[in-house]
Formats: sequence, structure tokens, C-alpha cells
Amino acid sequence: MTQSNAPTARTHPPTPIPVGFLIGQRGRSFAAGLLLYGLLAVGVALTLLPLLWMVAASLMPAGEANSYPPHLWPSTLTFEHYVALFTRLDLARYLLNSALLAGAVTLISLLINSMAGYAFAKFRFRGRDRLFRGLLAAMVIPAQVAMLPLFLLLKQFGLINTYWGVIIPGMASIFGIFLIRQYLLAIPDSLLDAARMDGAGEFRIYWSLILPLCRPILVTLAIFTFLGAWNDFMWPLIVLTDSDRYTLPVALANLLGEHVQDTELMMAGSVLTVLPVMLLFVVLQKYYIAGIMLGGMKG
Repeated sequence: MTQSNAPTARTHPPTPIPVGFLIGQRGRSFAAGLLLYGLLAVGVALTLLPLLWMVAASLMPAGEANSYPPHLWPSTLTFEHYVALFTRLDLARYLLNSALLAGAVTLISLLINSMAGYAFAKFRFRGRDRLFRGLLAAMVIPAQVAMLPLFLLLKQFGLINTYWGVIIPGMASIFGIFLIRQYLLAIPDSLLDAARMDGAGEFRIYWSLILPLCRPILVTLAIFTFLGAWNDFMWPLIVLTDSDRYTLPVALANLLGEHVQDTELMMAGSVLTVLPVMLLFVVLQKYYIAGIMLGGMKG
């Protein structure tokens, strides 16, 4: 046997990392995380402070919210402003008007948007893609541009100062069609083909298969639509002329003009406006987040 004269490679032991370096890295990471959470806490505080003061001011005695220096908490808790809203100003009527209109707009919009989104996602017809691109392009047009033509059209049909005059413009939305269409693209066509082979018609497929599968995105769209209809101020102000038909935002705007110095009364009205939609969001939060995460997925 012959011995090889090739030099053997020397292995050097790994250079130890100084303990001080590891401690410094960990300290910098901790400081960065602390700074990030501190900034987030400041942002949350700045966001919640107006809401908390709104609730506190609604419980203050008359005139205390305008005092200087301003009070962050009522010296004496009182519900007199809430009682006044329901007794002297008949706020229950405006709450009912807003709830009925927002609920009707939401239900009709979900039905129409889901049908249109299903058609754009799963049906094959001539000009489908061009029509859909045209709808997307129309999303950049401000809503205020269409207000005057829409008002004149509704006037010709005698729908001014009626609830239908408020409901019809919100019966369908391009955003809702787009959201449902993107969600349905992730559903395989083989599932629909299997239902057709079992003898199901198109409407039965839509009602018994598509709608249950779309529940997360429908809840998300329902929240968006309900919030938009509940908080809408401009269109009901234009269409509705009878004060008994006013929605809550329009009624509160009139209240601001009549009771401009009554800050506590205005804050009580604002609390009653915000509270229903906040409760709705808390109850449906799980479906809302799931729909947002899945709505942009494309199969």
C-alpha cells in the first residue's frame, strides 16, 4: 500500500459568538418591539379617546361638556339627554326608519349582487369579460356625479319622498358584485357540474349550493352594505322631504341646527347612532374577517 502525501485539511473550531453580542441583539429586538407596541398603543388611545369622550359627554349634566378646562368624565351621571331624545324629539321613529331602510337595502343588495357575481364567475356568455371590465372602470366615477340624473329619473317615476327612492340606488353595487365574483372563482366548476348531473336547475344550484358556500363573504358584504345605508346622509337628505320619514343622520343634522349649544344632547344622539352598528360588527366579527381573507382568493 502506498501512503498518500496529500496534505490533510485542518478543521478549525467555530469561533465562539461573544455573549455580549447576543445580549445586545436581544436587547435591540426587545427595544424595537417595545417601541412598536408603544406606537400601536398611542394609535389605539388616539382612536378611542373621541369615542370615550362622546359617551362621557352624553352622561354629563347640561352645559358641563362646554366648560373650561374640559371634563373627561361627568361629575354627575345623568341619562336625561337620552330620555329627552326619545320623549321630546321622537328619536325612536328615526331609529326605526334607519333600521328598516338599512335592512331592506342590505337584503335586496345581497340577493342581486350574489346573482350577478355568480353569473360573472360561473356562466359563459358573450361579452362577459368586457362587461365586467366596464363595471370595474365605473367604480372610479364619484357617486355625486350620478345624483342629479338619478334624482330626475326617480322624480319621473314619482318616487321622491318615498322609501323606495332611498332603497333603489343601493339595490346593487359594483363592489359587491366584484367581491362575490372573486370569492366564487375559488369554487371548482366540477361541484356545479355534479349538481347539474343530479338534475338540479340553475336556480336550485344558486339557492341550495352557492348561497351556503358564500356565507362568509355574504356576511362581510352585509356589514359593508348595512353600514353604508345606516350612515348615509346625503341621499336621504335629497330624496326625503317629509320629516316623519327622515333617517337618523338627517334627524341628527336637524337637531344640530335646533340645539347648537346642547353638546350633551348631540353626543347622546351620536352614541345611539354608533351603538347598533358596533354591536352588529362585534356579533359578526368572525364571519367578517373570514370573508375579507377569502374574498380576494382566486382559484
